[in-house]
Amino acid sequence: MSDNTTYTPPRVWKWEPGNGGKFANINRPVAGATHEKALPVGKHPLQLYSLATPNGVKVTVMLEELLEQGMKQAEYDAHLIQIGEGDQFGSGFVEVNPNSKIPALMDHSTTPPQRVFESGAILLYLAEKFGAFLPNDSAKRTECLSWLFWQMGSAPMLGGGFGHFYAYAPEKYQYPIDRYTMEVKRQLDVLDRHLADNRFMAGDKYTIADMAIHPWYGALVKNRVYEAAEFLEAHTYQNVLRWTEEIDARPAVQRGRMVNRTWGEPSEQLHERHDASDFPLQPQDKA
Repeated sequence: MSDNTTYTPPRVWKWEPGNGGKFANINRPVAGATHEKALPVGKHPLQLYSLATPNGVKVTVMLEELLEQGMKQAEYDAHLIQIGEGDQFGSGFVEVNPNSKIPALMDHSTTPPQRVFESGAILLYLAEKFGAFLPNDSAKRTECLSWLFWQMGSAPMLGGGFGHFYAYAPEKYQYPIDRYTMEVKRQLDVLDRHLADNRFMAGDKYTIADMAIHPWYGALVKNRVYEAAEFLEAHTYQNVLRWTEEIDARPAVQRGRMVNRTWGEPSEQLHERHDASDFPLQPQDKA
């Protein structure tokens, strides 16, 4: 297909499986399970089913931050869901998340066990459950939630829009790349202007808003997703970079980014997490 080809939509759209691009083999226009497969259940009340995509990292960072605060009740098992192999369409996973997207959480400390799906909902659920990383003051809480939901609404333009057409689409087309690049740069400017006057997204305290935004936009400006930092002139968003580097330095963030990760350097991967001792020793721990 050439850049000069004009697509005229038919009167009724028909699905053509395997229509090109990364993830085309798992995309389909219907919901529900494709096969029977029960989910494993580990030893802790909190059972996470995920992969270390930006949405998955939000939740593992939150759990590791809770543990860093000494909240032992936040111990968790993180089971690997290989979305490229269709694990999210197993019957057990669909029971936890009928939308078949990672991450998904089961809290077995309640009767009956509580399912939670959508990464923003999981962050809010855990923040309220443990009374952490969500301001008590009404105005500050509202500011935090506004930025949390900003991320939920904005990131699809970054991932499904810009990321898809810039990095994953089978062919490059100028119109969608220009369209989504403009929007992503606008979003980065929103963040940069806000962080010029705020240490973190909701003020001077680190919250679930930072945990939601950092895995997407921090990774973008540090060239960890889409290899687009130069294209987007990421170095010009100095306040976003400052904020990213401060969050990157947090030990819980460093651990959370490793959980359910199956790519990159072996030292950065932890396919499944069932105990704190599962993390590979860091140089400072080996003395």
